Amino acid sequence: MTPAATPPPSRRTGFAGAIFDVDGVLVDSPHEAAWRRALHELMVGEWSGIRDATTWSPEAFTPQVYQRVLSGKPRLSGARAALEYFRVPDAAERTATYAERKQQLLVRLIDERAFEAYPDAVRFVLAVRAAGIPVAAASSSKNADRFLRGISLAEFEGVPDAASGFTLLDVFDANLSGRDFARGKPDPEIFLAAAGELGVLPESCFVVEDAVSGILAAKAGDMAALGVARFGDANALVAAHADLVVTSLDDVDRTRLLHGKLATRSR
Repeated sequence: MTPAATPPPSRRTGFAGAIFDVDGVLVDSPHEAAWRRALHELMVGEWSGIRDATTWSPEAFTPQVYQRVLSGKPRLSGARAALEYFRVPDAAERTATYAERKQQLLVRLIDERAFEAYPDAVRFVLAVRAAGIPVAAASSSKNADRFLRGISLAEFEGVPDAASGFTLLDVFDANLSGRDFARGKPDPEIFLAAAGELGVLPESCFVVEDAVSGILAAKAGDMAALGVARFGDANALVAAHADLVVTSLDDVDRTRLLHGKLATRSR
């Protein structure tokens, strides 16, 4: 975004950078639906001969399974993890087929605009950046840019007029989403690279994540971790040692960020 739309980052004694995952944090994306539908199609179609040798059933692929097994991982890693979870024979050899089927379905859902941004996340990102804290997007998904680019800030109440002509992608000072890294989450590589591109030390950053793998990656990178429990998984995020867990980013005390603290707002 231009300086006229949002004040440039300034020096603060608190957090010097904020790093955001995309799926489940900023965008209610159709990734989960695509993964679930792709495996269903394969199991009732070309893989029907092995179905009885697996633990898969339509009911077994729950939102909790998605969050615990697939969420936050690169596409091939997520595909293999799901196949292994459901004990699909020859999982390694079937991974590419499953990942490609999921991607085809996901592209179709994106083209149908079967996704939306979380309003609390849009408000939070804009508030963080307006406070002078530079922001980065860091998602494992190679589709993250398409989501962010497809969301106009003009759709949301309270957005300054100067920013209404921008997309959510324009908000970020750095964007590492979809890049190829040697190691995926829970390794902190993507978050450390994001801190580097923002020009700040990892320990002066906080990461916003909805997945356990992302929280673990943030902590491994010596960063503060803000967990967003949108799917009833607060306990799992707490167990991963998130510094703060909320169900809405509206609950975060934004003034405390300027002092390097993750805390909830006083009621």
